[in-house]
Amino acid sequence: MLSLLIPGECFSTPPSPVIMDDIKNIQYEPIPSDSPFACPRRMIYTQNGIEKYWDFLQVHDIVVVVLFNITRKKLILVRQFRPAVYHGVLMKAKNDLKTIDFDKFPPQMGITTELCAGIVDKNLSKAETAKAEILEECGYEIELEQLEQIFEYKSDVASSSGMQTLFYCEVTDDQKIGKGGGVEDEIIEIVEMTIDEMREKMSNGTSHVSPPNSMMGILWFLANKAPKFEDK
Repeated sequence: MLSLLIPGECFSTPPSPVIMDDIKNIQYEPIPSDSPFACPRRMIYTQNGIEKYWDFLQVHDIVVVVLFNITRKKLILVRQFRPAVYHGVLMKAKNDLKTIDFDKFPPQMGITTELCAGIVDKNLSKAETAKAEILEECGYEIELEQLEQIFEYKSDVASSSGMQTLFYCEVTDDQKIGKGGGVEDEIIEIVEMTIDEMREKMSNGTSHVSPPNSMMGILWFLANKAPKFEDK
């Protein structure tokens, strides 16, 4: 966007700094029935002659990618603010949700470190969705043949209907064509970690602000792929 134009010169307005934890004006309301992301459901059923019910969320399937840069031998992860995680912090502390003390509970407490991932909500296969997410979030252009499907699993059998697919993909520096960071108003920060750093992070007794799918994917990588790179 041009802020000033003088003959022979062009001055551009520098972009405002993007601050992931600049969170304000938190409010709560029920999930609308037409939400494109999650639809609350209650199933009523009879089991062994007894009527029961169960509440859960109908959600999209998800793809998750263990992305490893073989040029620099680093695992590519992302950081982002997760409202549900921050809400959990507030609930655990029994904070008044109408008057949140941001000094006592800084929004950084809701920032997670995760594997590249995304919902399957377009007319794309799961592999095509993973390819798109790798470019959008991490800036790497890959071929579908580079994706190795590890396995599929239910995201949460108690509260969600979603299926997740875990992929593995090796990339090189030459495939880095963009800065990543998400699309539109997403705020995503790329994190790179060496195999040694990941082993230290996953050591016994450590605490993580990461989803189970990321933890599982990293552990799979350390057990099945990392040894061949550590030997070189």
